[in-house]
Amino acid sequence: MDLDGDGHADILSGSWPGELFLFRGGPGRTFAAPEMMRYADGGIIAIGGGVNEQPDGSILITGNAEFKNEDGKSFVEYHGRRFDNSDEKPISVTGSATAAHAADWDGDGDLDILVGDIRGNVRLVPNAGSRTEPAFAPETELEAAGSILRVEGDAGPFAADWDGDGDLDLLVGAGDGSVSLFVNAGTARAPRLVAAETILPATQERFWEDPAPRGARRGIRTKICAADWNGDGLLDLLVGDYSTSAPDLPEPSPEEKVRHDRIRAELESVETRFSEIAQKIFERDRPKGKEEHDRLEAEYSKVMEEMQNLRRQVPPESEDHGWVWFFERKPVAVAAAAAAAGSGD
Repeated sequence: MDLDGDGHADILSGSWPGELFLFRGGPGRTFAAPEMMRYADGGIIAIGGGVNEQPDGSILITGNAEFKNEDGKSFVEYHGRRFDNSDEKPISVTGSATAAHAADWDGDGDLDILVGDIRGNVRLVPNAGSRTEPAFAPETELEAAGSILRVEGDAGPFAADWDGDGDLDLLVGAGDGSVSLFVNAGTARAPRLVAAETILPATQERFWEDPAPRGARRGIRTKICAADWNGDGLLDLLVGDYSTSAPDLPEPSPEEKVRHDRIRAELESVETRFSEIAQKIFERDRPKGKEEHDRLEAEYSKVMEEMQNLRRQVPPESEDHGWVWFFERKPVAVAAAAAAAGSGD
């Protein structure tokens, strides 16, 4: 993807906080340090981001914010602004988990940006500039069949001419593991999306299953790419996901089981203490003065080290994976025949 039209491939990325990042490409497939994407007016593109006061008086910041401490006072920095953390106005920080894809959505010859977020929304950040000098305007929510387009969380958009009619359709991965197709019934210059068609169903993956299942299986939070992977002239589907499974480890001996159980019991106590300290430092029970804050910071580091040391002594009960699945696209006639054979018709 060459966002600025200089002949070098760039990398465009969303982020957990929500801001978009561009790694500008250079000669020899080299990339510059990431830079936050900005609108034409200089403002940072922060999809779903901002500062919001909650009904209870607390402040919720969505975006690339950082907790800091100065002279015993806790505060948060967010895009050059300082927000004091106090008992009267406690601050929490979260993200919108953006996923970005560049495509010429309006057919005018330059690259726009499609952005999905954790709520399942997909927004268009239009390029009001040119192919070589992009200038991005404020985002708008995409619609399908006359309503705001939304999938089951963690939207991952990808634009491609799926039906081969010369304009871009929209495929969207979702938090439940599904992939939806929104066909463009308009034109290349004026897209009009119809209602969703599910082309990959949701998975059975669930967070923190106990015990964790063994082996590879389709997961959640799907991010997708449509490409002719096998060179047969049809767009196939590549699907990345997030999944958990039990590690493929040998069965421990009876003696090892006893030792592991003892360490896990100790670890549970240490994790509880770690959570209590973190709450005092970062949440509503934060320390009142510098001396108390420094004491808790030191204890926080000590307990974290102890917790990490204990975790290294026991085998993990689950592992996180990011699988990539290949779904081969079949010609319509072949797919119809296979479906009829499977139904017994």
